Amino acid sequence: MENKKIIRLFKLAAELMELHDENPFKVRSYVNAVATLELVEDPLEGMSQSQLESIQGVGKGIAAKITEINATGSFEELDQMLAATPPGVVEMLRIKGIGPKKVRNLWKELGTETVEELLDACEQDKVSKLKGFGAKTQENIKQALLFTQQNRGKLLYAEAEAGANELLQSIKSALPEAQVSIAGEIRRRLEIVTRLQFILATNTPVTAHQALDTVAELEKDARASGPFAWRGTYTLNGLDVEIKLVPEERFANELLLCSSSTEHLSQPFTSSTNLLTVVREQGYTSEADIYKSAGMAYVEPELREGTNELQLALENKLPKLLELSDLKGILHNHSTYSDGAHTLEQMATFCRDMGYQYLGISDHSKTASYAGGLREGDVLRQQKEIDELNKKLPPFKIFKGIESDILGDGSLDYDKDILQTFDFIVASIHSSLNMDEKKATARLITAIENPYTTMLGHPTGRLLLRREGYPINHKMVIDACAANNVIIEINSNPWRLDLDWRHVQYALEKGVMLSINPDAHHTSGYDDMKYGVLVGRKGGLTKEMTFNAKPVEEVEKYFAARKEKIK
Repeated sequence: MENKKIIRLFKLAAELMELHDENPFKVRSYVNAVATLELVEDPLEGMSQSQLESIQGVGKGIAAKITEINATGSFEELDQMLAATPPGVVEMLRIKGIGPKKVRNLWKELGTETVEELLDACEQDKVSKLKGFGAKTQENIKQALLFTQQNRGKLLYAEAEAGANELLQSIKSALPEAQVSIAGEIRRRLEIVTRLQFILATNTPVTAHQALDTVAELEKDARASGPFAWRGTYTLNGLDVEIKLVPEERFANELLLCSSSTEHLSQPFTSSTNLLTVVREQGYTSEADIYKSAGMAYVEPELREGTNELQLALENKLPKLLELSDLKGILHNHSTYSDGAHTLEQMATFCRDMGYQYLGISDHSKTASYAGGLREGDVLRQQKEIDELNKKLPPFKIFKGIESDILGDGSLDYDKDILQTFDFIVASIHSSLNMDEKKATARLITAIENPYTTMLGHPTGRLLLRREGYPINHKMVIDACAANNVIIEINSNPWRLDLDWRHVQYALEKGVMLSINPDAHHTSGYDDMKYGVLVGRKGGLTKEMTFNAKPVEEVEKYFAARKEKIK
């Protein structure tokens, strides 16, 4: 079991204890355990009791529970609390903006035991009458519940991808001789996945059905299935599954059909022909042959969205898409100076050991007090440590940055005398998120026009499947970045993936550089860079237009030149 899954169980236990009004000191012990375990880099799985106890901050009790989790997947105290709590109440703990104490009030005072009952209570104006709630909190709860309801049966790409790859191996084990491939939303690298889709080549569909029925993690929906399609559910993540059974000679055809948007397939590229017509003409040996037959260059699955890719393919002008290996450094990261799990030196050496040339540290600014934002003295202390580490780590380099909160009026955190000490500044909105499009856009543009802003962080503040972002006029924001030479980040955190890929093409047309940033609060967060690369690729991003594909010398010159212009 991964460390983060063990930590998640302790977080849940702490929440349930608070929900059940347990002794605050006991709750605190679990909260402290979570904080301690988040700093542990070695795998907790497989550690002995004595090894666990040797971790500073982990006592005998917590160590015993970790051992129990490693053996059973849970621990007795948590199981007892879950048994005493209606599942719907546990689900309420996930509602943004209300903690366990408020959930207890909703449960005990209103008698709501499911999210459906809670939504009904909101609609009947019962929640606002409770002490400590009010009309605004009631509306926020209602919108959060509606958003969650709308996104049931969906997963983040990062979560769904792992399940798809595991299921692919299970299908191959059940049918070792068959050709099979992932298709659909996963192959197109969509940020939200509603279904796992596979294409399986077989000339004996009855036998294939029988073999698929033996895959342990699949649950068949006999009514939805047919002679040439196995449908059901992947029980390990709850996603719908469709496995299309096609003759071997039609495998490439069906793979392209199921790995392209409707717009990509139906868009005419001559007066009377589209890809759908070409695919239906004959069997092809590969997808590349289909495009070749249409007189086009091969179009990568992530580009098949019906924008301008067909015209570019006809003209042989498709971009050479960014690769993860093109990236030379990692910008927008957090350390223990604010709310990160690892020290500045740990973040830097881990980044270096991954083969990168530089790290941009950008902890939270002082207004983000909830995240340990840096006061002015902290900034100077961190910058002194960066100077010392830069003497110790060459040729690797740490750039002095900050994730400056964009305040309500669009200004940046800190006075100019502090802002001018940074090599670069990521400007982001973290507070007062309930804005209309006009206000949000104006707030961002004011920040973009600030000469100290180097980069715009997660432009809409969205959290996929958790929270909608504030609405912005993307074209106006991108135009402002172009006019002020401001980079836009693609935040690679799987919950964000913001800038959305749908706006990458316009940014590129306007000459705006993009930066693939993990927003890492832990060394493991660096692994999220791959998801930002996938977002960039969907929008046609190239190495040349990716800021952190530049080598360290160019980045250093760029930051220095920008600072010089401000003087």
